[in-house]
Amino acid sequence: MAGGDISGDADPVRLSAWVHGLVQGVGFRWWTRSRALELGLTGQATNAADGRVHVIAEGRRAAADRLLALLRSGETPGRVDLVVESWEPGRGGFTGFVER
Repeated sequence: MAGGDISGDADPVRLSAWVHGLVQGVGFRWWTRSRALELGLTGQATNAADGRVHVIAEGRRAAADRLLALLRSGETPGRVDLVVESWEPGRGGFTGFVER
């Protein structure tokens, strides 16, 4: 349907994903940033002291769902053992997608 969005995907969402496994020191945050930017998402990927990476991504629900699927795909750098996600309405505040 040109010009209209009947999917309910118009309101931005915020995905918070804690990624467990061998995901630090292997290019995982850079890879995540690249995929997020390709999908038109904003946010950040941050190393946690316990070895996890915390990914926060905001944008269209379909794009965030796709990023989550990519995080779980087995095609990431390193090794992902588990991804624990939560969802909430988008809050804004991000410019681009950064690695921290």
